[in-house]
Amino acid sequence: MKYVSTRGGDQRISSAEAIKKGIADNGGLFVPEYIPRLSTDGIIALAPLPYAERAAAILSLFLDDYDKEKLLCFCRDAYKESSFPGGAAPVTELYENGYMLELFHGPTCAFKDMALQIMPRLLSEALKMTGEEKTAFILVATSGDTGKAALEGYRDVDGVKIKVFYPSDGVSDIQKLQMSSQEGANVSVQAINGNFDDCQNGVKKIFSDKELNEKLYEAGYILTSANSINWGRLAPQIVYYISAYLDLYNAGKIQKGEKITFCVPTGNFGNILAGFIAAKMGLPVNRFICASNKNNVLTDFFATGVYDRNREFFKTVSPSMDILISSNLERLLYFFAGPEKTRGYMASLNETGKYAVDADTLSAICEYFDAGYTDEEGTASRIKAAWRESGRLIDTHTAVALDCAKRLGKPGEKIVTVSTASAYKFAADVTAALGGEVKYDRGTLSPLYSLSELTKTEIPAPLAALAAKKIRFSGTVEKEEMPETLFGD
Repeated sequence: MKYVSTRGGDQRISSAEAIKKGIADNGGLFVPEYIPRLSTDGIIALAPLPYAERAAAILSLFLDDYDKEKLLCFCRDAYKESSFPGGAAPVTELYENGYMLELFHGPTCAFKDMALQIMPRLLSEALKMTGEEKTAFILVATSGDTGKAALEGYRDVDGVKIKVFYPSDGVSDIQKLQMSSQEGANVSVQAINGNFDDCQNGVKKIFSDKELNEKLYEAGYILTSANSINWGRLAPQIVYYISAYLDLYNAGKIQKGEKITFCVPTGNFGNILAGFIAAKMGLPVNRFICASNKNNVLTDFFATGVYDRNREFFKTVSPSMDILISSNLERLLYFFAGPEKTRGYMASLNETGKYAVDADTLSAICEYFDAGYTDEEGTASRIKAAWRESGRLIDTHTAVALDCAKRLGKPGEKIVTVSTASAYKFAADVTAALGGEVKYDRGTLSPLYSLSELTKTEIPAPLAALAAKKIRFSGTVEKEEMPETLFGD
């Protein structure tokens, strides 16, 4: 299978080359030339397998230049019990016909672990397969969870250096502590004055700066990315949608071929796009509900066909969704409108801050997608209701999705709400939503202890371990200074 750019052009490369490069030469995102199909029987045949073996089978369809046995070893190593206690992506029942896909059981307590535990293995193998001798310099823009998961996944990996940029006031205190205390000789973290879009745009500008890239090349580096703009980050996320379906089938909750709905908290559009690709492969899905917070640019897009980032930016209690430029939407546009129109949409977004798709394209997209959003009050209310009604402790992002699932769900529809982070990563806001008060007597970790005392639940081990960590990275720079920081480590 070959990979091409969402913006067209002649570039046509292997999956290993696509994972190594991260972004196409013309600024587009890599997509497979076609989406492999699985029959319903082919999907159900994976039901007896453990998660790692399901992952290897699915990934091999997209990464057909990788050795299958190596892929299986990578998956078994990435999703082992010690990294994901209790299972990589379990599905639990919330209410009648309502389920939760729990993606927060990994090393950093967020769904990004599902991809970023295996992606370093895929990249390292890609470097070998393509004969690359220079060090891969990974640049990451994060709204919180991707940063820590990438840092942890790539820590001390041979042939790799990683730098993470995050908005100084746009992540939770726990997320900030996780990143600033990161261990590893090949890692670096930098806070930026601005929001996530500033970080993401800054990274994109670095990739497109030919002079800077040449300077880095001379210094022994090639640039690549660990954000979901990299196909190696996105592909592993396809797996847990198929796996969730199989787990519901194994539990007798659905029949073979029965369609279900997924409701996904959405910011950069990578997570929900992976689900869409699973559906295009043949997974029986009714629709995907794209759940946004107060920064509801995506909700408006699905309602009107107009994507307009020229609007007020809100800092919310669900900061990983505080995004006005959803990069992976470009891939969705490619699948429905083709490269020529997609290139035009992206040019318009860059020049004017908005674009509008034609009516036929919007109609085709809306056969798969519905959308809604939840404001701050609704988020807090849903956290409280989930705890009161089912004893389930959910984070602020999951609350957005669960609220949309409850409001937009149809009678008899089976909905899986995708839970993306541990409530403890946003402990202060979850505590407040439950009517508690954070006692700031134990430093930055006070919210963790306050939530634990209030709910009589246990702090996840990876977060409790932060108490013994030392701060390694501090200080803030302007977004214009991002390129200069690449040479300071």
